[in-house]
This record gives sequence, structure tokens and C-alpha cells, in this order.
Amino acid sequence: METHEVAYGVPIVSVVRDGFCVPYPVELVIKKKDHGFFDTRFEVQDVNGNLFLQVDGFYRNFQKKRIMRDPAGFLILTMREKVLTSRNRWLVHQGESSERNDLLFSVQRSHPFQVKTRLDVSLASNINEDISNFQVVGCYSSQSCKVYKDDTLVAEVNHKFTWGSFLGGSDKFRVQVYPGVDYAFIVALVIIFSEIDM
Repeated sequence: METHEVAYGVPIVSVVRDGFCVPYPVELVIKKKDHGFFDTRFEVQDVNGNLFLQVDGFYRNFQKKRIMRDPAGFLILTMREKVLTSRNRWLVHQGESSERNDLLFSVQRSHPFQVKTRLDVSLASNINEDISNFQVVGCYSSQSCKVYKDDTLVAEVNHKFTWGSFLGGSDKFRVQVYPGVDYAFIVALVIIFSEIDM
């Protein structure tokens, strides 16, 4: 649930958990590695190489599923792609749940056909009203994007493309999360963006 509390003079934007909100900018590197068509893994590190989060993913019954864990392996959230939706909808739940009362947020394309990738992010409380609380705006050519809360920029993502990483089945994103913003939430958005935009 999103909160608007203030900590150390910084407004807090908490979606996954307050513990992922810190009063200073966070710079992260997301490394994506494909292990065959059905197995994808992500490691989220700070600029010094310290592991912050890890995400395992697989493809089963025409559905993509990504599971986020902390460095010790404890489950944080689960991202699931809804099958056969025109706007590539994903649902994100606490832990491994798929129950409605554990839903954190949903992500989907603003329109089925787009020249520029734009994703609408709705918190659980606004999903039935189809209200977008956040937007992810990017482009197909660079796979870089920006995350907005209303008109306020809360995170920036730069995709680091090299032919060597492409041929080796790996990818790298550099993420700048603004002070007070839930970095686990932003990482989940980057992962879903990379899946939808591929």
C-alpha cells in the first residue's frame, strides 16, 4: 500500500514495504541472464556489487512468472503475466500468493499498440476503477525508461546494450531511484518493462 509519510524530511512512496524506502538516492544495477528459453534470472546490486535483490523467472503454460527474493533468499513478491490480454497485463502479489487481498499492484500497456512504450501502474485499491497511480514511459529502441508518479519523476532506467552481452544472453540496466521511493517496487517495474518491451 502506498503511503505519503515523511522520514528524515523526505516524502515516502511505499508500495512493497517501508523497509525498501531510504531517504537518499539509490543507484542499482539489474543484471538479467537467460538460461535457456524457459529460465530467466535477475541480480540486483548496488554500484559496489553488493546483492540487494534477486529474481528468478520461468515460463509455464504460456504464462511468465517472476519471483523476487531478498539476498538471503526470502520471498518478497511474485509477478505474473495474465495470459491472452491485449495490453500485456501483469499482476504483482505479496509473497507467493495469488489472492486478491494480497495484490500489491498491476501493470499494463496504456494502449494495445504503441510506438513508445507506456505502462500504467495501478495500486490494488484502484484496480477496479482503472486508475493509474504511476506511469512507466520508455522506447523500444533503447529499452530505457522513466517512472513517474503523476507528473513527478521518481526513477530513471538506462539500458546498457552491448553485442557481447546480447550474444551471451545477458542484459544490464542501471537504475536511479529517487529518495524515499520504494526500490523493490521500482525493480519490479523495470523487470516487467523489460518483459513487455522485448
